[in-house]
Amino acid sequence: MLVQVVAVLSLKGGVGKTTVVLGLAGAAMQRGLRTLVVDLDPQANATSALRPEPTEASIAEVLDEPRRLVVRRAIGASAWSDDLDVLVGAETNERHNHPDPSAKQLSRLDRALSRLTEPGGDEDYGLVIIDCPPSLGQLTRSALVAADRAVLVTDPTIFAVAGVQRAFEAVQDERVRGNARLQPLGVLINRVRSRSAEHAFRVAELRELFGPLVLTSTVPDRSAIQQAQGACVPIQHWDTPGAREVSAAFDGLLARVLRSRARARRSDPDLVNEGTPASC
Repeated sequence: MLVQVVAVLSLKGGVGKTTVVLGLAGAAMQRGLRTLVVDLDPQANATSALRPEPTEASIAEVLDEPRRLVVRRAIGASAWSDDLDVLVGAETNERHNHPDPSAKQLSRLDRALSRLTEPGGDEDYGLVIIDCPPSLGQLTRSALVAADRAVLVTDPTIFAVAGVQRAFEAVQDERVRGNARLQPLGVLINRVRSRSAEHAFRVAELRELFGPLVLTSTVPDRSAIQQAQGACVPIQHWDTPGAREVSAAFDGLLARVLRSRARARRSDPDLVNEGTPASC
C-alpha cells in the first residue's frame, strides 16, 4: 500500500492546528482508511483527544532510538476506532526541539515511520498525519523531512499572512534541502465566522496573495468543535448542524489528500505496475 504522510503545521499558535488533525483523522476513520496520528507537539493535545491505549514509550523515545521495536511500543490504538492508531506525544518531546538540528537528528522521524512499512509488518497504514508544534525547530522540520504533503493551517486574522508565508517558506526550504517529494497540499483557513467582515477581508487577502494555494473550503467556527473535543469524540459523531458543516469541510480535505495520493501513485512506475507480473 502507498502510505501518504501529511504534516499539519502552522508557525502561528492558536489557529486550531490540532483541530484540523483530529478532523482529518475522523474523516479517514469514517472512510475506513487505516490511519496513524503522530503527535509531535509537546502539548500532546491530539493524544489526549484520541485517548489511545496505554503505551510503554512515546514519540520522545522513538526520536531517541528510531528502531521498529521502540516505534511499536509507542503506538496505541485510539478509542475512536480500530482503524486509528496514535504515536503518542509527551511533554518530554520538547528535548528534541533543537533550533539548529543536524541532518541525522532531522532524519529520525522519517526512519521511524519507514520501519512501519518494512516487509513483514502488519500495520498497513494508508495515511499518516503528523501534528507539528507551532514553531520551526527540529520537530516541525523532522515532520517536513518525513512528509509527502503539508497542510498549512491559519485563521483569518491580521497575522495570518505572515504565518502562512513563513510556513510556505519552511516547506520550500525542506524541498531544496533534500525532500523533493514534499509538496504543499494547500492553505486551510480555520475558525471562519461567515458574518464577520474582518474575517471576510482576511480570507480575501489570503486568496489574493497565495492564489490557488488557498483551499476553496474553509472550516467554520462552530461551538460543536469544542463540544466534541470536550467529550473526546470525533466531530463526525457529534450530531448537530454545526458539526455536520465542519465534518463536510474535513471530508473535502481528506478527498484532496486522497487525490494527491492517487497522482503520486500514477507518477511512480513501480506503483503503477504493482501486482503486474514482469514480462519474460
